[in-house]
Amino acid sequence: MNVQICPGCAASLVFDPEHGLLQCPYCGRVEAVAADPEADGPEEIPIEEALAAAAQTGYLSARALEVSCPSCGATVQFEPPLVAGACSFCAAKIVAQPKAADPLISPQGVLPFAWPKTQAAGAVRQWLASRWFAPNDLQRMAQPDGLDGVYLPFWTFDARTTTFYEGARGDHYYVSETYTAHERGRPVTRTRQVRRTRWTAASGRVSNTFDDVLVPATTAIPAPRLLALEPWPLGDVKPYEPAYLAGFKAQRYQIDLAGGLAQAKQRMAFAIAASVRRDIGGDEQRITRTSTRYAGVTFKHLLLPVWVGAFRYRDQVYQLTVNATTGEVQGERPYSVWKIVFAVLAALLVVLGLALLKANG
Repeated sequence: MNVQICPGCAASLVFDPEHGLLQCPYCGRVEAVAADPEADGPEEIPIEEALAAAAQTGYLSARALEVSCPSCGATVQFEPPLVAGACSFCAAKIVAQPKAADPLISPQGVLPFAWPKTQAAGAVRQWLASRWFAPNDLQRMAQPDGLDGVYLPFWTFDARTTTFYEGARGDHYYVSETYTAHERGRPVTRTRQVRRTRWTAASGRVSNTFDDVLVPATTAIPAPRLLALEPWPLGDVKPYEPAYLAGFKAQRYQIDLAGGLAQAKQRMAFAIAASVRRDIGGDEQRITRTSTRYAGVTFKHLLLPVWVGAFRYRDQVYQLTVNATTGEVQGERPYSVWKIVFAVLAALLVVLGLALLKANG
């Protein structure tokens, strides 16, 4: 069983991102995260087994509690002595009582926090300070030190695909064309090269291999912002151990396995189309029909770490996220109308000054 109780004072240990160890917040004792020495990485699970048998369901830990936000609908799980408090994603107050966590598809892997809270807060302050046109009091109102450490759910998928296609190959060629131009009011005959495209039917088959196609299983953070947090060092993912979650929250997936697979196939489709175009060749390609077969589809349920801060500024909610392995900061922030007005006026004054200098010169 994973060590989560301090052997010295019986307090709950928390995971320390800076040192990668469990640490007691009271007596300072540290313990290594218990791990299977023979484990070589998260297990890939065949998708057919998971969809047919509702996968292997379980709990993040034996003591896990969960609570749902009444405002944005996000559900997070955590272990005592942590409390739900305000929602990490929208800053709404959570008044519902936590309940025992419902079973879910067990995580196969976890990417541990690597950036401690103080370091992440510093990155947020630097990010806010670099935002042009931000209100002067934003630093005080945003309270970046109120970041919550949350593991976000992701699916990854592996697959081999075979795609049969029909389409057309376009090859460019040039022909000479005469035309009439006018010079000094007189017609002149000229010649120019005009590009044409010769189309020929094309059909064939392409194969692709996909490894770790990453799909967010959360809707609490906008997809473009999650994409901007990439890349994630998936090579550092550890086999799942509840001890890594000590002191942090974990969001329950909002997009189920079937929905994640559908999104993964959409992402694969872009790579498949690129393969088809390469196979057709030529200068242009048209794809009129494709049929794709999937084989060896496997998945993993991963938990990836972020520091999340949601704050209210003048009755509007803004959200900040920090990749807790790379320090990448993404988020929203308000704009100062007065700063924008003054910047526009300053720019107009500069343009006017340059125009006057040119006129007097």
